[in-house]
Amino acid sequence: MKEQKRFRWSGFSYTTRLTVMFALIAAMTALVAMGVVSFVWEEHFKTYTTENMNTLAETTARRIGQSYAKTESLDDPSTISPAVQASEMTSGVAVRVVDAQNQTVYDSSAVVEEVLGGRRWYQSLEPLDPSRVATAPIISEGKTVGSVRIWVYGSETLMRQPDQVFRQNSYQAMLIAALVAILLASCIGFLFARGLVRPINRMSKTATAITEGDLSARTGLRGEDEISRLGETFDEMAEAVEKDRELERRLTTDVAHELRTPLMAIQATVEAMIDGVYEPDEERLNTVNSEVQRLGRLVDALLKLSRLENRSTPMKEEKVNVGQLIAGIVATHEMFVADSGLTLNYHADDDVFVLGDPDMIRQATANLISNAVRYTKEGGCIDVTVGKGDLMASIAVKDTGIGLSPEEAKMVFSRFWRADAGRNRDVGGLGVGLAVVKEIVDRHGGWVKVEGEKGKGACFTIYLPLYAEEKLGWPAVGLGRNGQKPQKSQKPPKKPRR
Repeated sequence: MKEQKRFRWSGFSYTTRLTVMFALIAAMTALVAMGVVSFVWEEHFKTYTTENMNTLAETTARRIGQSYAKTESLDDPSTISPAVQASEMTSGVAVRVVDAQNQTVYDSSAVVEEVLGGRRWYQSLEPLDPSRVATAPIISEGKTVGSVRIWVYGSETLMRQPDQVFRQNSYQAMLIAALVAILLASCIGFLFARGLVRPINRMSKTATAITEGDLSARTGLRGEDEISRLGETFDEMAEAVEKDRELERRLTTDVAHELRTPLMAIQATVEAMIDGVYEPDEERLNTVNSEVQRLGRLVDALLKLSRLENRSTPMKEEKVNVGQLIAGIVATHEMFVADSGLTLNYHADDDVFVLGDPDMIRQATANLISNAVRYTKEGGCIDVTVGKGDLMASIAVKDTGIGLSPEEAKMVFSRFWRADAGRNRDVGGLGVGLAVVKEIVDRHGGWVKVEGEKGKGACFTIYLPLYAEEKLGWPAVGLGRNGQKPQKSQKPPKKPRR
């Protein structure tokens, strides 16, 4: 036997569920409205019909009283003619007139019960419950001479047949209105759900396409609502994934290319020595050794970059005096810069503290100085500056080298990218140093700003959050000098968009 499927609300589509919810909300609203209206309607409608009957009784009694003043007798047909007219003109209403001794003078509801001794005996259909009868006294010249009693056949609330029909039709109209409201709410809910689900389905199809390998798939959603912004974020994520995949493929190609060149040089030199073309002298062995060392430096740089990206290298958190730290780096690089025929200048603000890893900050700055030396011609100048802003500490390395174009500035942190394509690889470096700088700065919660002009030099500026002066052990995010909140005019430098 096949197992019967159990009813599950989650088994229905989002469109169906939303449509049903709209219908249920409309139904509950209609039921509540009908209940409230019915309660108020019954109370007020009963009062309305009762007042009508009381008004009819008072009008009839007043007219009879006026006639009584002329005839001075309730037995006169002209006196009770208003009662006869009231019973004949008002359908479903019975009228009874009694005198002061409670003797019936006129009763439109009386029926012959029996005939005895030639006299007819009448039986009135007046209800025994006084609340079902509208009563008004007949007054003539200030004296009560009788009373008029009016009731409605078959009604306990003095409600005539037309009034009952009107009430019934009103309830039917409310029921029809409720059904129409439910139908309209269902249609609106269906259309609303379709409009709401359409962009979600588009994102789902786009995600499926990306999963199947189409990294160019996009939702194309645009707008100010939450789902549109989600679609835009999804497209940005898909674009980032596509770029990362492209970078991954390019990285594989670049690594293979970088490794192939020294390996081919080593292989050619070794084979030449084996074949006897070259003598295995000191010069040839130094050539092989230099290429092996180059391979070692490249692998070591890639390993450091990989560890930084994977966060596998633990980062120390110490209070670092940036001015003193960079002064030491400048001192160790003075001879290297001088040997390259360049001038090195250094300036630092006082008391510039950050929370971070001094070794990583030292490595990032050393990479920038080495990069500046590598791309600056002899006779040029390199300026290293440490500054203190309202929120951030800055380490700027400015050179007078070959410079960068705006397009090159966007690619400067890519792996194996070099600004001067004409330089050889020994002079141009490994092409990984700036990528390492970016990863180090990112781990410290900062960013790197690149400025430059082709042929006029470049400036790389590292921004790191200042250390709080209250010895809290946290960066002074949102605080200015001495831990004070910055004024509206004080703004940190903007992070460049890449």
